[in-house]
Amino acid sequence: MALRMHPSLAVHVGDWLKTEIVEPAQVSVTALAAHFGVSRQALSTLLNGNSALSADMAIRFEKAFGVKADTLLRMQTTYDLAQAREHEGKIKVERFAKAA
Repeated sequence: MALRMHPSLAVHVGDWLKTEIVEPAQVSVTALAAHFGVSRQALSTLLNGNSALSADMAIRFEKAFGVKADTLLRMQTTYDLAQAREHEGKIKVERFAKAA
């Protein structure tokens, strides 16, 4: 039996990045977006938890702040799975039976 993490423990990686990395660095979203070579809107949308972290953006954070892209992407996947688990009962799929 696999252990399941309570959904309340899954934090959107954008929110984590904002509170643990960006705000302590005292850098504005506009300045960071310019540094990353991305639009302010794309970065703001991520940091506000309204979009998923891409691999490219994870690498940008790794290069700028030293936090591993792999870790950030695992955080995003954990959050996505927790969100899906909240409505897994609505997903109607039977176990696949192999043909003889």
